[in-house]
Amino acid sequence: MTAVSQVMERARSLRAEGRLAEALEALTGAEEFHAGLCAARGSVEFALGLYSDAALSLSAVAITRPDDVRAHFNLALCLERAQRWDAAAGTFERVLQLDPAHAEARLALGACQLKMNRPQEALAHFEQVRGVQALFGKAVALQLLGRLREAARAYEEVLTLEPDSEEALANWIALSVDAGDLERAGQLSARLRTLSPHSKVALRGLATSALEQGDYDAAMTNCGRLLDLAPECLEAWHNLRIATEQAQFGAAGPAFAVHLGGTL
Repeated sequence: MTAVSQVMERARSLRAEGRLAEALEALTGAEEFHAGLCAARGSVEFALGLYSDAALSLSAVAITRPDDVRAHFNLALCLERAQRWDAAAGTFERVLQLDPAHAEARLALGACQLKMNRPQEALAHFEQVRGVQALFGKAVALQLLGRLREAARAYEEVLTLEPDSEEALANWIALSVDAGDLERAGQLSARLRTLSPHSKVALRGLATSALEQGDYDAAMTNCGRLLDLAPECLEAWHNLRIATEQAQFGAAGPAFAVHLGGTL
């Protein structure tokens, strides 16, 4: 058995026992360069959450194996986890050059492009892949492009396939608020709160919808619940003040503009 084989076997044994740090130490201590050692080291580093280190290890593998789809895909995953979106996107593109039918790489490339605020490019990739993940990515891209009606239909399709998707509901709520459809925002927020009683997005949507519709008691209740979870939320304090004033003094309708900006 060669020295490299001994190191690899030792590392495999340690990893099987859950001793990842020791496995990494064994692989790092090897003096000889070997693509297999680099691949094994990158795999352990990835498992330990050392994504930048894993990318360095796996880049050596990709260089020595320029036509290896798996080597480039694994490197791209490390770069993506390290939030190096541009480098990850370039590597996913290399994977697609080698294997145009690689659906996972196309999905991941679209996700990287969304992170880099390139929704038009992302949309083109999501439309080439089937499945709920691609449909969700398409919805997000359309929303970022301001194509709100198309985005709403895409989120509706996502929720038909995955009725409990909290992320799709949250995004559709934000979209409905942006579109001024506060009735829809309220309906979706109630649905989200059923799934997640402590969802700040749901409580915000319920409070905003209730305030716009003149249901000040409901607005105060949901603003209060939101402030219990996020006492620093200026929007909730603002809307609570409006709802309280309107409930106390009475009015035919909201006397102040509902504040929809800010963050939680």
